[in-house]
Amino acid sequence: MKSTINLLLGCLLLPTLLFSQENIDSTTTSTTTFNKFFNNLTGSFESNAQWYLNDKETGQFEEEEHLRANSYLKLNYYFLSNFSAGVQVESYAPQALLNYDKELDREVGLAQYYINYRTNKVDATAGYFYEQFGSGLILRAWEDRALGLNNSIRGGRVKYTPFNFLEVTGLYGNQRRGFDVSNSDIMAFNAELNIGELIDSKFFDQFSMGLSYVNRKEDFESTSLDINKVAIPESVGAYSARLGLSFKDIYTNIEYITKEKDVRLNNIRPDKVSFSENKLFDGNALLFNLGYSAKGFGLNYTFRRLENMSFHSQREDRNLINNPTNRATLNYLPALTKQHDYTLANIYIYQAQPGLYVENYETPRVKAGEIGNQIDVFYKIKKGSLLGGKYGTKISANLAYWAALNVDVTDQDGMPYFSSDNLTYESDFLNFKNKIYSEFNLEINKKWTKNFSSIFTLIDLHYNSDYLVEANGAKVDAWIGIAEGTYKFGNGKSVRLEAQHLSTNDDARNWVGGTVEYFLNSKLGVYFNDSYNYEDSPFIENSKIHFFNMGGSFTKGATRVSLNYGRQRGGLICVGGVCRPVSKNTGVTLNLATSF
Repeated sequence: MKSTINLLLGCLLLPTLLFSQENIDSTTTSTTTFNKFFNNLTGSFESNAQWYLNDKETGQFEEEEHLRANSYLKLNYYFLSNFSAGVQVESYAPQALLNYDKELDREVGLAQYYINYRTNKVDATAGYFYEQFGSGLILRAWEDRALGLNNSIRGGRVKYTPFNFLEVTGLYGNQRRGFDVSNSDIMAFNAELNIGELIDSKFFDQFSMGLSYVNRKEDFESTSLDINKVAIPESVGAYSARLGLSFKDIYTNIEYITKEKDVRLNNIRPDKVSFSENKLFDGNALLFNLGYSAKGFGLNYTFRRLENMSFHSQREDRNLINNPTNRATLNYLPALTKQHDYTLANIYIYQAQPGLYVENYETPRVKAGEIGNQIDVFYKIKKGSLLGGKYGTKISANLAYWAALNVDVTDQDGMPYFSSDNLTYESDFLNFKNKIYSEFNLEINKKWTKNFSSIFTLIDLHYNSDYLVEANGAKVDAWIGIAEGTYKFGNGKSVRLEAQHLSTNDDARNWVGGTVEYFLNSKLGVYFNDSYNYEDSPFIENSKIHFFNMGGSFTKGATRVSLNYGRQRGGLICVGGVCRPVSKNTGVTLNLATSF
């Protein structure tokens, strides 16, 4: 922690040290220069610290460091009108928070840096940068601190816009892995063509096309893996084509990705990671979206099929056992289901199943990917109607269904065979029979008076982890009911009450939960919530635990401080459909975030 404090003091004193070396004769000139420097400087600081405690319900905290913190200092400086530069310093002192990537192993270090040049036509970056092509199915380099995920690329990137209807991007570099980079080279190109602008279309509101190519070059060598019988390709590329259209209130887009052949990772044994010995497998993905949006009504349909689409910048990072935090992931494969804010609605969560895995246990099976869809509907009942009332009523619904690809496994002679040495397989393009997850949820958002509003949510779900890669064998049919009410007193003062119930005869059985949140003003708020598995389960020992949390937050300007105490239920934490596992724990958490 001492190194972190020294780092922050150094960053605060840096401008003073720089200016002290200048030969400035005039106090006015010094002040002007000083102000100009800080006018061109922006940044942010974030620190998330937790003190892990022993708890008879969640268990003893057996690791050495009970007090841990993840901290991030980001500075950007803008100069010469077209240039900017920046750094990001990170601290994990004395260790990273529980369940974060183990390669975030420095107490303090320079994690990222960049310099950028930008005009109307050219945007060039050297150093670390983030990027996304299309929906991200082929490439997305991004950061999410809540997940402990940072998959930026270190190298060079140039975006060129020669015409208002065309943008091309080229990049080359290595993907970040902890405080280092992966042992591979990433080369990628992207082109975005606005056809509607090019032909001056009066028919389509939007008519665009995109083409992408991403290549990973890795000279892979390992003495621990059984890879003697296959020539591992040095370069593996992926190609993407997409089309987007919109006409008045209707919009649609489609994207297809194909990935070149690569060795298959077989990570079914916790004590060994091995590769297919004499077979290479390719991959592909298809994403289709169709929607209609008008005043007071919206409808959106999404279909996606993934087959062997795990794409990492380093092959050994594909192992889910050793890499649960999605380290060095090149593409973005979120679960396409409704994202919920409520605790009980996040117990049985679906994760995308893109990879190719082989189970060689009592019932051998190949898991090659997923297929599924979801439908979102939004409708606003008009004000003044019988059901709309004085303020109107908003109704939204979501229906999601996801299945494992249906796969026939044969050997090279076409006979049923399950040896990893001779595996081949055939997958059905459209077959939804291997149901993994389904959910129907209905939400009614109603404002009753000027000060009081409510939200009612009903969720019916089916969860079959037997088909999931991270399977625990649970099969669950459940429904969840949620009622929430908010009353605003004025001047930022409000109270929010929330009640939840999860009902099931499976797994951990029934849960009840609730939240009380009170804002004393627009800056200060406190809360208490609890989730309780109140029924004894024949499937899980010692399941009746109160997972409570209490705390508050204070916000002033661009600074927010929050302090919380409570228990974390083990399972998955998800942000935007991407998840990481967390273990049960109890502790005190302090969060600080500010920007300038």
